[in-house]
Amino acid sequence: MNETASNTLEARLERFARDEQMLGKGGLCVALVVTRHAREKHLPLEPRDLLTESGGQVLGLGKDAVQQILRDHGLERELAREGGRTSRGSIQRMGAYVALLNELHEHRLVDFGRLEDWWVARVREFFAGKPLLLRVDRAQSLRAAWLDLFEQAQARQRDASGLKYVGVMLQHLVGARLELEFGAQVEHFGSCAKDEGLGRASDFCVGELAIHVTTAPGEALARKCAANLDAGLKPIIVTSNGERVAVARYHLGELRLAQRVDVLDAEQFLTEALLLRSRGTHEGACAAARELVERYNAIVGEHETDPGLRIELAQ
Repeated sequence: MNETASNTLEARLERFARDEQMLGKGGLCVALVVTRHAREKHLPLEPRDLLTESGGQVLGLGKDAVQQILRDHGLERELAREGGRTSRGSIQRMGAYVALLNELHEHRLVDFGRLEDWWVARVREFFAGKPLLLRVDRAQSLRAAWLDLFEQAQARQRDASGLKYVGVMLQHLVGARLELEFGAQVEHFGSCAKDEGLGRASDFCVGELAIHVTTAPGEALARKCAANLDAGLKPIIVTSNGERVAVARYHLGELRLAQRVDVLDAEQFLTEALLLRSRGTHEGACAAARELVERYNAIVGEHETDPGLRIELAQ
């Protein structure tokens, strides 16, 4: 298939997906499974050949089949618990998609590898567009809520390409907490901004504090902290878990700075933010979480472009 034909194929898919409302999880499941059927059974197809014996469901449409296709493309996240199987609209979507595939086949525009890649790319967009959920559950610790949130970001990072969701989210959560504590003197920057290029001593500078936020503390960061100390600043490192706290302290120790730089566990740092504003109640912790998330989302909206970084507080 030449490049002009490929572009035409993608343009046809875009129009079809929009017109037939195929970009929700049910439609995506149908498209993935029917594309595999078409590859195996060959085109042209009859829609009735893709129905179960009862005629009430799309043949092979279920969670296991959908997840296997996604795993073939390196995706482990669950798209739909039922794989779209029980949706009445699935049969209509299947018929419409079969008609499109037959038409593309007639015009020699079918490339199954390209078709499947296109639908999987739409699945990645679907995953990325959903907000992350912060679940403040009375039955669990506040730290568990943050750990769960970072695990969601890590899963999204595995499914995406390019953006380091965990690091970007951590940066802006720390920034949101600092702003709630210190007010307008906290300055925020997008994830693509580098400290050196902007003349910054750290990710956040508040008074004498030079606050570094990282998921990968190393020797270079320890040397930045040394430079902060030489400039009369008080460096603080906020990093994402206990193991990285130990790594940061190791590199600081190599420069004999272990007793001069505070290294904070990010989950504990954020847990403390909720506890101190909770007034000692679960309802207060939920209100504090809502305030922090609202400020975080405002910062993300101003400085980032990926909607997948947004956080919602689970009800």
